[in-house]
Amino acid sequence: MLLVTGITGHTGKYFLQELINNKYEGPIRCIVRNTSNTSLLDNSGLNIEKVVGDLDDVEFIDKAMDGVKTVLHIYNIHHSSLIVRAAIKRNVKRAILVHTTGIYSEFKHASEGYKKIEQEINELKSDSKNSLEITIVRPSMIYGDLCDRNMSKFIKLVDKLRIMPVINGGNSLIQPVNARDLGKAFFTVLMSPKETNGKNYDLSGEKPLKMIDAYKIISKELNKKTVFLNVPIGLGVVMAKVIKALSLGKVDYIEKVQRMGEDRNYSHKEATIDFGYSPMTFEKGIQIEVQEYIEKHQNS
Repeated sequence: MLLVTGITGHTGKYFLQELINNKYEGPIRCIVRNTSNTSLLDNSGLNIEKVVGDLDDVEFIDKAMDGVKTVLHIYNIHHSSLIVRAAIKRNVKRAILVHTTGIYSEFKHASEGYKKIEQEINELKSDSKNSLEITIVRPSMIYGDLCDRNMSKFIKLVDKLRIMPVINGGNSLIQPVNARDLGKAFFTVLMSPKETNGKNYDLSGEKPLKMIDAYKIISKELNKKTVFLNVPIGLGVVMAKVIKALSLGKVDYIEKVQRMGEDRNYSHKEATIDFGYSPMTFEKGIQIEVQEYIEKHQNS
């Protein structure tokens, strides 16, 4: 039995498509919410059991683990420790956890919580009494369609603004990964236990690029002539502090602005060696998302 969390979400739906494309034959138990759109699950043709519940409910998670051999936890890193504890209790053989490259950030708010979670998981793994094999995959900035929280915002900004402010001249490096590539990676890891058990992988895009170059590619795909205005990071932080003060602390963009000046590029070499990970180019991936954006606005 395969247990999956987050299968109706952004990357989860691409993992589901891989299961369908590869005619996965084993039983699958999917944790969903009452509000989840399960139409893709219902029409998948796979051997799927849906269980409705809350991942904050320890008793529910414990019951969901009954009879499970492998768990793929896509939904949220903050539930990973709970998932691992329940898996150990129920003698699950293998866990694949989807975490984040945000763990590498030099800024406390962005990384501290992630580091604590992985430290706790390592402590659970070190207990000689359990035999759970754990693989952790860490996607970088995820994009791919308009429900992402990253490039979709940038596409909208480039479309709406003729003059667009860019922190630090957009010189920081990013390496966005397309959700379609993540769906393929999750499936390949699932089917490659011998190669991936007990290992951690960073899953990034094909290669690093500057933030300003990403903006320029988006502008080109939108057929816009955007003027990009450099905003020194120091000035950006000052502006964020002013906004925080004026909002009485309710709006705090300080660390987000600081991270705009931070390089966020990560090697996926180990994933390529171990299971053939080969992500698409940013140019190809963003073209798909921009076209979706254009079609949506033409039809609205």
